[in-house]
Amino acid sequence: MDLRRLEIFVKVAELGSFSRAAEALFLTQPTVSEHVRALEDELGVQLLDRLGRGTTPTRAGTLLLGYALRMLTLAREAVQAIEQFQGRVSGELTIGGSSIPGEYVVPALIGAFRGKYPDVRISLLIGSSREVQQWVEEGRVEIGVVGAAPSGRALQARQLMDDEIVVVVGADHPWSTRKTVSLDELKAEPMIVRERGSGSRETFERALEGVGLDLGAFRIVGEMASTQAIKQAVRAGVGLSLISRRAVLDECRARLLVCVTIRDLTISRAFHLVTHRDRSRSPLAQAFLAFLESSAAATQT
Repeated sequence: MDLRRLEIFVKVAELGSFSRAAEALFLTQPTVSEHVRALEDELGVQLLDRLGRGTTPTRAGTLLLGYALRMLTLAREAVQAIEQFQGRVSGELTIGGSSIPGEYVVPALIGAFRGKYPDVRISLLIGSSREVQQWVEEGRVEIGVVGAAPSGRALQARQLMDDEIVVVVGADHPWSTRKTVSLDELKAEPMIVRERGSGSRETFERALEGVGLDLGAFRIVGEMASTQAIKQAVRAGVGLSLISRRAVLDECRARLLVCVTIRDLTISRAFHLVTHRDRSRSPLAQAFLAFLESSAAATQT
């Protein structure tokens, strides 16, 4: 079974489109279609249902997908093991990050890692904490960095670094000259929250449970799936929000936004490294994990 055909089939199945897969693989759409057709002919079964402009795996395709992912992972591991034996660290690694660590922490760490190992190529997928955990469980990514500890038995997590959730207001908000506010004051203000599944939202909700409250006690005026969108909404005066301090460092330094803490409620959490409990990790993933942990330890000492 040709590994290149398997790689192309996996990409079409993941993206749900021949054209998007062709773009991602730097191939023409007819070439992608021909490889998938050849694989179907070889196996004597239809692997993908062509539904208008989209595709979805058939039952046979879903069955093959799990094996194909493991075969491709094993092939990459073999190449990386030989290169590591020869004293080189190279290859491709796909990791996942929830919005805060994925957008504001991990990119700099990837840059530092590639500075040490320039032959490495790392792809970073961004999603909610729940989505990233699902990607790790499915084998789509080898490592996840999330703002909420996983609950699934298949996953294991290690703390990477601490984070703090703070109240963020616009520069012209009446609270912009204050350092702290009370929880009762916070209840009266219009608030924008992250979507369900967000680690930031789950952290806030857990902190509220500790004092006998839930989001129903607040004036929620909006729910957004992007930290960047929330920051823009806060600047526009739509409402205040609770965001990771790491995500607003630049805006607060420029006085575009202002961070305020809650006197009677501490909202802290940790970013977690998430891996699959039973799946073997590639040598490159092992090297990147060690680098992440050493880098995080160095910044917190």
